[in-house]
Amino acid sequence: MTEDELFAQVRAAFHALDPVPGEVLAAGRSALGLRVPGAGVAGLVRDRARRPGGGGLRGGGTALRALTFAAPGRVVEADVCGSGRYREIAGRIVPGVPALVRVRLLGTAPGELTDRADEAGQFAFPRVPEGLFSLYFQLPDGTSIVTSWIRL
Repeated sequence: MTEDELFAQVRAAFHALDPVPGEVLAAGRSALGLRVPGAGVAGLVRDRARRPGGGGLRGGGTALRALTFAAPGRVVEADVCGSGRYREIAGRIVPGVPALVRVRLLGTAPGELTDRADEAGQFAFPRVPEGLFSLYFQLPDGTSIVTSWIRL
């Protein structure tokens, strides 16, 4: 018996005894569609929440969330603020470079928001629906970076 035949028999045994639910298979297949082939992945390295205004002030203010993503040679810093159904995302890519920036949204319409980062790499999206999001950057040299998914 070859290794391939052995694996086929093991796979058939698992499928007969404990098949993977169809919705799990569908979710796995759709997750593959979220990938951006060839893009460098910037993983989340810091997620800090803080209240503006510092200590000593009572009430008011909107919580601010500071996110930092890192990829080889690049860092993405994003501040998220707001409450309710929408958030504001403002940030920058370091080192600064003009870039096409997209907010990719999962499970909400419109599905994607687009803007341009300026020469310093700064960008802003004033009305982003709550839910899962990822940032995508198309850089001038033709390379791209995508952040890991995170919930607003």
